[in-house]
Amino acid sequence: MFNFWSKPDPKEEQRQADRQLRKVGRDLERDRRELDREEKKLEAEIKKLAKEGNNEGCKLLAKQLVQLRKQKNRSYSASSKVRGISAQNKAMGANVKLANAMGVAGKTMSDMNRIMKPEQIAANVNAFTRESTKMEMTDEMINESLDDILAESGDEEESDNIISQVLDEIGIEISGKMAGAPLPEKGKIGETSKANSGLTDEEIEAQLAKLRA
Repeated sequence: MFNFWSKPDPKEEQRQADRQLRKVGRDLERDRRELDREEKKLEAEIKKLAKEGNNEGCKLLAKQLVQLRKQKNRSYSASSKVRGISAQNKAMGANVKLANAMGVAGKTMSDMNRIMKPEQIAANVNAFTRESTKMEMTDEMINESLDDILAESGDEEESDNIISQVLDEIGIEISGKMAGAPLPEKGKIGETSKANSGLTDEEIEAQLAKLRA
């Protein structure tokens, strides 16, 4: 049921106006065709009267022919204006569609901006960067502290292990034997060391070279 209080649809109004303009154009075309037929009849009648020598009749029909041709020119002018109005109506419809599309796009962008909240996103990114930097600094400080603690005790233990390994390789035990070993005589240090160890200088050098490697 038609509602008199409802607002007219702009698209429907445009289509109705376009239909009316096309009807007006068709009516003007039909009128011009009728004027063309009348023009040919008048021209033929004028020629007939001229052959008969009827000057008064020729003048009267010539005036009618002039008025008819003016009417044809007015019809052409009206058709041109109707076509211009029709083109303008279509252009306005296209502009309305474009404006509606821009309105929808603007509303979509507004909704996205409201959902995204760029200020909050920027704040979150800054907070993440700040906390990440703090975490890296804290981790670096902890690693440095642990390296200092472990390096101090570990280096001493590693040094003791290397000394024990070297002494074991050359046949000397730290516990007991070094305390009970006889003191070497003056001038015979090399000989006493070889007798106690049971290894020659070349063998000792070879063992130390292996350790260095």
